[in-house]
Amino acid sequence: MTGLVTWAAGFAALCFVAGMACAAVRLLKGPSAQDRVLALDACYANAMLLLVVLGMRFGSVLYFEIALLIALFGFVGSAAMAKFLLRGEAIEP
Repeated sequence: MTGLVTWAAGFAALCFVAGMACAAVRLLKGPSAQDRVLALDACYANAMLLLVVLGMRFGSVLYFEIALLIALFGFVGSAAMAKFLLRGEAIEP
């Protein structure tokens, strides 16, 4: 990797970590359950993007596969939590 790409990957990783920290603060202090669900969704997205940047930085395919799993579980978890907040139950009888 060239020096510019290495610097850009490091800066992007730092930005994603800062975004995760801001979302974690909202997750802990959120005034409502909807704020906490949105903060958890932001944490999932930032973690996935951080792994993609690390995969590009280190040149490993394993990071991309883990990022795909985080995206999948994050989407399913967010959909289940949103359904629970709307209806009060996650699984319909």
